[in-house]
Amino acid sequence: MLSRVASSFYWLSRYIERSDGILRMLKINYASSQDTIQEFTWEPVIRIFAGLDDAESHKLENDSRAVLKYMVTGKTNSNSILNIITLARENARSVQEHITKDLWQCLNEYYHVVKDPKLDKALLREDPIGILDVLIKQVMLYYGTVEITMERGEGRSFMNIGKYLERAIQSVDILDLKFGSISDNPDLLTDTTYWKHLLLSLGGYELYLKTYREGFEAENVLEQVVLNNDFPRSVIYSVNNIQRYFDRLKNDNNLENYREMSFQIGRLQSRIKYSSVRSIRQEGLHLFLTQIKSELYGIGNALNEYYFANS
Repeated sequence: MLSRVASSFYWLSRYIERSDGILRMLKINYASSQDTIQEFTWEPVIRIFAGLDDAESHKLENDSRAVLKYMVTGKTNSNSILNIITLARENARSVQEHITKDLWQCLNEYYHVVKDPKLDKALLREDPIGILDVLIKQVMLYYGTVEITMERGEGRSFMNIGKYLERAIQSVDILDLKFGSISDNPDLLTDTTYWKHLLLSLGGYELYLKTYREGFEAENVLEQVVLNNDFPRSVIYSVNNIQRYFDRLKNDNNLENYREMSFQIGRLQSRIKYSSVRSIRQEGLHLFLTQIKSELYGIGNALNEYYFANS
């Protein structure tokens, strides 16, 4: 497969996964902003997904409608859903002969839903939850279409590597920010609503209730999001799948690069697999998550160097 084609598959999938994470976080945080009796801030969402500095984020952090508009249809926000899906569509267009017609139509529909001028107005006037649900369903339709129509070849492997790499980075970012906030506000440690919203934003609330009967505890949340092999958005689940789909790229033409990257992924996989909540606490959660994120970015950089020809 041409490096240009592989790169387009990879980035197409990363952008779609990023849009999914943003939409779910926006939905849960908007619901939370309506339920809380205390002053609500959007600062964590803005920091993770928009990368604004303190002065810029302060202008938005208490205005839910303004944040939604900025994060969904904001043209000046490079990480808005509008701009992300535009980039995803451009990548899909460049490999249109390698994807199914159904997948192209699905992605094109998602693009036009986000591009519709009515969406911008609806975010300011109508119930945002319903609007965000429509967009989330577009992502689910995309994933379903990929699953049932795409050939099980190299292209799909690069798509899955991109998806799980993006997912792992998001989970690490959210955990690091949420647990970091406890240092400034220790009362959050025993705040049931705080942990519930974290799990809801990652789609892990129902699994948590089935797994942990003693209620919401920080260590259990940490265990599920980092170490639970059955949780689709856990860090270990994502890294296991990166390894799984990377193994499918092995061939006689790239053995040296394959071995180098396989070692890199395996090292990260072992680092997480043989960790425990206790060992992570002893090491320091922020340090642990920072190192995991650095290694995830290292895998992305290695893919760019060895497989995408520095594209």
